[in-house]
Amino acid sequence: MEAEELDSCGTAALVTEPQFTQLFRKYLEAEGVLDNRFRVQKLPDGAMALPVLDQSLQEHHLQHLKESIPPGRICALIWIQNPIPSKSAQVRSPIQKLREELVSLVLGHGAVWSEELEKDLPNSWQRRGDLVLLSEDSFKATLWGKMGQELWETVAGAVGAKRLARRSHIQSDSFRSPTVTLLLGEDGWVEHVDNGIRYRFDVTRCMMSPGNITEKLRVASLRCAGEVVVDLYAGIGYFTLPYLVHAGAAFVHACEWNPHAVEALQQNLQLNGVQHRCRIHQGDNRKLELRDVAHRVNLGLIPTSEEGWPVACRALRKDVGGILHIHQNVESFPGKALTPGQDHQLLASKRQEDKGVHGGKDTVSGAGRGALCPTAQMAWQKWAEATGTQIRTLLQELDGKPWRTNILHIELVKSYAPHVHHIVLDLECRPLS
Repeated sequence: MEAEELDSCGTAALVTEPQFTQLFRKYLEAEGVLDNRFRVQKLPDGAMALPVLDQSLQEHHLQHLKESIPPGRICALIWIQNPIPSKSAQVRSPIQKLREELVSLVLGHGAVWSEELEKDLPNSWQRRGDLVLLSEDSFKATLWGKMGQELWETVAGAVGAKRLARRSHIQSDSFRSPTVTLLLGEDGWVEHVDNGIRYRFDVTRCMMSPGNITEKLRVASLRCAGEVVVDLYAGIGYFTLPYLVHAGAAFVHACEWNPHAVEALQQNLQLNGVQHRCRIHQGDNRKLELRDVAHRVNLGLIPTSEEGWPVACRALRKDVGGILHIHQNVESFPGKALTPGQDHQLLASKRQEDKGVHGGKDTVSGAGRGALCPTAQMAWQKWAEATGTQIRTLLQELDGKPWRTNILHIELVKSYAPHVHHIVLDLECRPLS
């Protein structure tokens, strides 16, 4: 991503308390990670957000900053929508440049610049290498269609791209395929770097969500040396690669049924030199024959991965068990009042000895945790406890022996929609015998 262009739909940012802002700023500037295109800004809960370059930020940067402040203080990575441009970046933004070029194009065609055309301009876009991905709510006016390729060549020149594409809704097919139309260029293959990991994929066939960067960094920080991991929804390698490249997993079984994602995954394993430690299982993972092999299972599918729970339970080691990382979109309704004391009980989930589900203190964390109302966190905890019970029941039915489950951690990944949050439950599963 070029430093002078404010062309993303948001930016990654490190959040900390006001008294540590200068400490964080100096370190991030020295490491070349601070994103000077945007201002450091104060969040509604009083915390400070320092914008960072997501392609440059690595796990060791987070670890260093966490160790530089007292235990229990805030150091979290979040994704900010519509960040505030810095003064130096406000001289002539790419959006202003694009508007000027398009006004000139329209007038050159003998047409009149109108309020309709003004509202039809994109407010932001995503950049993937030399390809810019426009949003679906732009360039819908009839006049644009009459300009043909000249329009897209003008747009590409204004935003500094060689290729253009436009995204629309996610298709309702089994692959959750993106609806992306290539407007300029021969193909949609791009390369993206996150935390030192190279990802190649076709934007017209596969997705890569910038909002998931926090979870990819968290996976990269896990200690998985000697472990076998099963990734039930591997995609292009969003989590498979962090497990292999940074977390030190001995071997990963990557399951994926989208042939376009499988093609990209094969390339990405080779690009990062880890193809010898991964086996791709192409097809419906509900038919997966893996049994009794995994120390960890990653279930990275939203809105829910529930159909994969029985598969994950079968894959876990029966002698020692393991950990499930379960993704879910969880709804919360602020209209439901909490009784006095419920908010204080949230992070210390009560022991449920009769159910075999346990939860330790301070299990909830992640991007923007402090700004969330207790109702949302209570909904996550309730879902986590119910999920722990279901998983324990599944394991006992499969194994014929008693198991216990323990809520190790609940991670907030991002807000998916109003009162809907994408979270990850780290659930420990162990045989009692």
